[in-house]
Amino acid sequence: MASNTILELINQYGYLIFYLAFTLGPFGIPIPNEITILTGATLSHMGIINSWMTYFCILSGLLTAFTVAYFAGKFFGQKLKCKFEANRHFKKAEQILKKRGRTAMYIGMFIPVVRYIIPMLIGLSGTSYKRFALISYPSALSWTLLFFFVGTYFGDHILSKLINI
Repeated sequence: MASNTILELINQYGYLIFYLAFTLGPFGIPIPNEITILTGATLSHMGIINSWMTYFCILSGLLTAFTVAYFAGKFFGQKLKCKFEANRHFKKAEQILKKRGRTAMYIGMFIPVVRYIIPMLIGLSGTSYKRFALISYPSALSWTLLFFFVGTYFGDHILSKLINI
């Protein structure tokens, strides 16, 4: 099902669909990133689509989303903070980020939804772009490589299990 949907989107929009799925992920794209990357890797492994192009679009889309979220936190953070200050999840995330710093930044990128909130919190915290980039971009690379590898070698099995649930 997911692979058919992605194939239809690739036929219509080309590899741009992978870039957009990851760039617009925080804004409600209905296909989860994990399913998209596993499907892209599986289709690449099967020779249906180009693996380098697929991976490049996925990674660049994720880096774009991280960067936009970071700068949104940096420039609009105080307005956003006023809206979320009472939220216990927001407070907890802020505490973890202050307490664990780099580790929280790196590990947070591997957690769905959190991977898009962490860059905004990092920007909000006043962390420099250089520090943000030195920690979050390698974690994006690690996450995408891990999932692309898993999708390449185990994706058909994983996707068949997900679809049959």
